[in-house]
Amino acid sequence: MSAFPARVEGRDAGDVLLYALSTCVWCRRARQYLDSLGIAYSYIYVDLLEPADRDEAVEAMAAFNPRRSFPTIVIGGARVITGFDEKALREALG
Repeated sequence: MSAFPARVEGRDAGDVLLYALSTCVWCRRARQYLDSLGIAYSYIYVDLLEPADRDEAVEAMAAFNPRRSFPTIVIGGARVITGFDEKALREALG
């Protein structure tokens, strides 16, 4: 696996991982919202990965979101938010 995910530093809100596509407007909005909260999180632009890494990332994401839709946000390895849902993110991350 290559050097993914990328990391954004900020306030510790637990492990937050965003699976996203670089061309997805809802993924961009999710990142912007996470940035506005000032929390630390990791993200993966799945579409920019090499094929083998992309397959691995999609399979890892599918364990949390079998529909494999973007964005998928995994919080604490247990809570999963699919799509851009500002209210759910605010409730989960304060």
